[in-house]
Amino acid sequence: MIDSRRVQDLWRGLDVTARDLPLGLLILLTSFVPAFHNFGTQFGGMPDRPFDLLAVVAVALQSLPLALRRRLPVVCLTFVSLGFALDQLRGYHSLAGTALAIAVLSTAAHLEGRRRAAVLAFSAAYVVLSALFPLLGAGETLLEFVTFYLALAFMWGIGAWLRSTRAMEAERRRRVAEDTRTAERTRIARELHDVVTHHVTAMVVQAEAARYLTAVPDRLDQSLTSVTDTGRRAITDLRHLLDLLNPDHGTQDTPPPAVRLLPLVEQTRRAGQPVEFTEEGTPAETRGSADLVAFRVVQEALTNALKYAHGSRTAVQVHHSRKEIEVEVSTDGSGSAAGSPGGSGRGLAGLRERVDVLGGDFSAGPGPHGGFVVRARIPAGSRS
Repeated sequence: MIDSRRVQDLWRGLDVTARDLPLGLLILLTSFVPAFHNFGTQFGGMPDRPFDLLAVVAVALQSLPLALRRRLPVVCLTFVSLGFALDQLRGYHSLAGTALAIAVLSTAAHLEGRRRAAVLAFSAAYVVLSALFPLLGAGETLLEFVTFYLALAFMWGIGAWLRSTRAMEAERRRRVAEDTRTAERTRIARELHDVVTHHVTAMVVQAEAARYLTAVPDRLDQSLTSVTDTGRRAITDLRHLLDLLNPDHGTQDTPPPAVRLLPLVEQTRRAGQPVEFTEEGTPAETRGSADLVAFRVVQEALTNALKYAHGSRTAVQVHHSRKEIEVEVSTDGSGSAAGSPGGSGRGLAGLRERVDVLGGDFSAGPGPHGGFVVRARIPAGSRS
């Protein structure tokens, strides 16, 4: 049994000239069928003439160059036009005359530049050809010459429309590919920000605190151990992120927040931030986007607390229900800015985008009694 898909792949793998040649051969062979002699295009009013050696030349010039109609459209149209002129001036009126319309359409569709010059040149050649017939005593009227030219112009218009449509489709695909790349870069930047910023901020805060613990070896050792542990977790999370970004990486669920939130809170506490953690409700068994977004909200809020309200009492409240996850992280404003790198502002903006995509609500701003409050309501129906 013939594998049609394999045949299609082999056909597409051929050069475009080889794929266009069968059309020319078909017109060539059909034109020599006796029943089709003198039943082709009638132009110029010359009386019919039996086929002779020049008829073979005329048919070959009109049909075989169609193999070049996409590779060299102007060359194709030139040879086809010469064959058509010989065909009509001699009165063969072969079936190969239909190749002129195909060549005109193909030239309009595939000629990349100087299309206006091509139109002017071939129009001038058409005027010269039309002027030869009255000299040979043909009875064609001016209206018939104009009508035939308009028919060719119509074929050119179809080819130009096909070219324009193809160009618009190529531009649309280019924009889609560019938008996809931009979205992917944005996603990667957001993931890197979320994964790296928290760990690095904690390490900076812990290292800064260690400078004042040189007189207390036990606490200094504990602080440096925390820096080491945080660095190792950062490396682990980065490796996990790189695995997810690997095209060969299969689909893998994100660990549920019940497993990951508590270590995140503990890490923040070791960095010197007093955190009260409350989690209510039972996390759904299905893991998905809502869980990851909830984790990112807590992670970014704790990172900001370390940066801008270090030492301030921080409360993390997470409530799970069947329909949604509610997250609130607040500081009381009693702390101070830590010696950590300044923020880029993309963290909260990225969280808002994440929550909006899932159809939830997000807010971040000063609390009613000072400090700062981050709230998010994330629909759990978006779990995947």
